[in-house]
Amino acid sequence: MPRTEPFERHTSRYDNWFEENRPLYASEVEALRAIMPPYAKGIEIGVGSGRFAVPLGILFGLDPSPAMLRVARRRGIRAVYGVAEKLPFTDSSFDLVLMVTTVCFLDDILSAFREVNRILIAGGSFIIGLIDKNSPVGRIYQEKKNENVFYKLATFYSVEEIVSLLVDSGFEDLSFTQTIFRDLKDIQDKEPVLPGYGKGSFAVVRAIKR
Repeated sequence: MPRTEPFERHTSRYDNWFEENRPLYASEVEALRAIMPPYAKGIEIGVGSGRFAVPLGILFGLDPSPAMLRVARRRGIRAVYGVAEKLPFTDSSFDLVLMVTTVCFLDDILSAFREVNRILIAGGSFIIGLIDKNSPVGRIYQEKKNENVFYKLATFYSVEEIVSLLVDSGFEDLSFTQTIFRDLKDIQDKEPVLPGYGKGSFAVVRAIKR
């Protein structure tokens, strides 16, 4: 069952976070942009209010929250209702699929990854942005998850766990970027974006469909 209740009740609170935390948000966008290949037709699964799809030029989105879909559509996203575990698209429909801070809310992550594989063309890219559960921010989020209306329903993953699931789902040629290296309260400007993972709390994984 989709974990949409907090996003339905606190839509404005979710969307306002990006305005209130501009340096963090900008850092995450740049870490995603740094690893994105050229593409013809991309979609963001778990598009939310469109805060990542819009700056990255992704026109299509999917989300299980009607309230979030309304905001994304106002931002110009061609957003449809659906869940990641059963995507309403035909095989080989896209050459890029994006998920940002979505994996922690999936009911069945392996099924979702296999669905992404199905809708990608051969050689298409699957890009995942996540808070690494083994990072400083990831550990804080886990310790305080019951105090957060959104993350109390989340299941956090490490980059290594995501890599294993991607390989099991038919992906290869993995590459990584990372950002958010300081305590969140100390960040006043955009953080650097570096290759790899293990130091930054926000990690990006790019995988290619075999």
